[in-house]
Amino acid sequence: MSRDRAAAVPRPRGADLRLVALIAVVTVLWGLNWPAMKIAVTGFPPWTFRAACVLGAGLTLLLLARLSGEPVRLERRLVAPLCLAALTGVTAWQMLVAYGLMHMGSGRAAIIAFTMPIWAALLSALFLRERITTRVLMALALGMAGMALLLGAELARVGASPLGAALMLLAALSWGAGTVATKAWDWRIGTMALAGWQLVVGGLPILAVWALVEAPVDLSGVDLSATLALLYVVFVALVFCFTSYLRLVRLLPASVAALSTLAIPVVGLSSSALLLGEPVGLREGGALLFILAALALVLMPGNARAGTR
Repeated sequence: MSRDRAAAVPRPRGADLRLVALIAVVTVLWGLNWPAMKIAVTGFPPWTFRAACVLGAGLTLLLLARLSGEPVRLERRLVAPLCLAALTGVTAWQMLVAYGLMHMGSGRAAIIAFTMPIWAALLSALFLRERITTRVLMALALGMAGMALLLGAELARVGASPLGAALMLLAALSWGAGTVATKAWDWRIGTMALAGWQLVVGGLPILAVWALVEAPVDLSGVDLSATLALLYVVFVALVFCFTSYLRLVRLLPASVAALSTLAIPVVGLSSSALLLGEPVGLREGGALLFILAALALVLMPGNARAGTR
């Protein structure tokens, strides 16, 4: 991997507070993405939905980057690293989740997927030589305790669908690898353009799968709620949230950026309860306390110090 990462620079306390605010907004909006996806796939075939979302968001981001004057052209030496980041963080993630959901429920699958911070921390220590501090280790332990509490009584069902669980663990690993790959290089382009290129490159294999298994598609029966949900996924979950997550990856240590996603499944479960009538109770509240404690550990001023790219 390239060693041309920028040197660490201190940021004022206000910058830390703005990062915390960004993480809070992304957590809520990405959490709402889970019920939105569930609504969308009731109207759109799964691969049509994924291809439309990923490629639609990617092309939108490249257009926005161009219109804003942000550099879009990628240096030739960065094409291979871009493919690595896109194929792990976008393609593998999307495909493994798609097949994992065929073998287990979406709630349990989402919780397993958010073991991603463990893999991101291990990979960043191995490939980026990031030091895993005591605070990060404690945050990982608290976060995984929260995930275990959410999974709770569902563990027996996970054991009954080992293929689904294995696919979701691989999905978490691939997302962690994509996070580390994004952190590893100085991209020389803005975050909007980087997010756009990752989604477009990562979306091409998804488009190929769509062409093989679903095309042509009859969308005459798609209702308004599914259409609005798809638009939410494209413009909120991907155009805004995915870009914001890559910004966090470029600003923070990879392990800290990954840990910032821990509260998303809690928001997802809670919003699913409110919007879709899915059950939620004390278990989710206890898990939220663990996860908030984990986030507080890694987001306290002074812990998040990394250079921009």
